[in-house]
Amino acid sequence: MQFGIFSVSDITTDPTTGHTPTEAERIKDIVTIAKHAEEVGLDVFALGEHHNEPFFSSSPTTTLAYIAAQTSTLQLSTATTLITTNDPVKIAEDFAMLQHLSDGRVDLTLGRGNTGPVYPWFGKDIRAGIPLAIENYALLHKLWREHTVDWKGKYRTPLQSFTSTPRPLDEIPPFVWHGSIRSPEIAEQAAFYGDGFFANHIFWPASHTQRMIALYRERWAHYGHGDPDTAIVGLGGQVFMAKNSQDAVKQFRPYFDNAPVYGHGPSMEDFTRETPLTVGSPQEVIDRTLGFRDYVGDYQRQLFLMDHAGLPLKTVLEQLDLLGSEVVPVLRKEFANLKPAHVPDAPTHASLLAAKSSPEVSVA
Repeated sequence: MQFGIFSVSDITTDPTTGHTPTEAERIKDIVTIAKHAEEVGLDVFALGEHHNEPFFSSSPTTTLAYIAAQTSTLQLSTATTLITTNDPVKIAEDFAMLQHLSDGRVDLTLGRGNTGPVYPWFGKDIRAGIPLAIENYALLHKLWREHTVDWKGKYRTPLQSFTSTPRPLDEIPPFVWHGSIRSPEIAEQAAFYGDGFFANHIFWPASHTQRMIALYRERWAHYGHGDPDTAIVGLGGQVFMAKNSQDAVKQFRPYFDNAPVYGHGPSMEDFTRETPLTVGSPQEVIDRTLGFRDYVGDYQRQLFLMDHAGLPLKTVLEQLDLLGSEVVPVLRKEFANLKPAHVPDAPTHASLLAAKSSPEVSVA
C-alpha cells in the first residue's frame, strides 16, 4: 500500500503569529516538504492545481519536475489536474515529459476542481463540467495510446494526423486516478477505463465516501476489469498529531478555527466526528486510518493533507517526522496483514512495464 501526502498549495496567514508567507516562501517550502516526505519513508507526494489566490500551484508539472531532480524514490502525482479546463494535448505532453525526467515516477489525478470562475478564465462553460471531463479524457487516453490521432469532438478544435510528443516512457502512459468528492459520473468514468478512483475523503462523512467507492467497484466489475475488490482505490485524509491528544487539539485548534475552507463553521469536535479529520496522538491516527478499510474495503493509496491552514514549515516537517516514524510503519504492517493476496497494489511504471512485458504478470 502506498502512503503519502498531498498539498492544495494554499497561502494562509498563521493565526498564531500573524505571518503570511510570500509566494516565494511557500513554493520553496513545498519542495522542502516533498523532499522530507521521501526522507521519512513516504511513497507519494501529490500537488494540486489552482489558478487563483490564495493558492500558488498553477503549474504542478513544473514543480514536480524540480522535485523529481532532487528525489530518487518518491512517486510524484497531482492532487488535481484540471481535465475540464486544460487542453488534453498539453496534459499528454507535460506528463509524458515528466515521466521521462522522473524515470517513470509519476501518475496523476484528474478532476474538475472547486473554483467555478476557472471555467470562463480558460474559455469554458461550467455548465458543461461533466461532459468536458468525459470528452477531454477520452482524447487524452487516445493521445497516449495511439501514435497518430485523428479527433473531432465538441469542445476543442479537431486534430488531424497528430502525434503527441514526447511519447509516454516505454510506451506506457502514466497511471490515471479520477478524483471526485460528489460526482458519480466520475466514478463511472474511472471504472469504464479501468483506472483508479481517488475519493477526496475530507469534507464529507464516511457514508458518502462508502457509497461512491461501492459504485466504482460495482462498475469496475461490470466493465470486466475483475472482481469489485480488485478495483484501484485511493483516499485522502487530514491529520494533526502530537505525542498526546490534548496537546494536538490545543495546537491545531487556532488553525482549524481560521482555515479558509472550514474555519468559522462547525466546531473542530463536530468536524472530527463527522469527517475523517483526526486530531490526536499517533495511535489515534493509526486506529482511525485502519478503520477506513471497514467502509471502503482494501485500498491502494492513502494520502494525508498536512501543509494547510497556515501551519508553519517547522510544524509540517515535525508532522512528517511523526507520520514517517510512528504511524506509517504500523499502517503498512497492519494493512498488509489484512489484504487478501488477490487484491493488487497501486500500479507503478515498473509494475505496468512488467505486465506489458509478461501479460501474465499482475499490474500490482
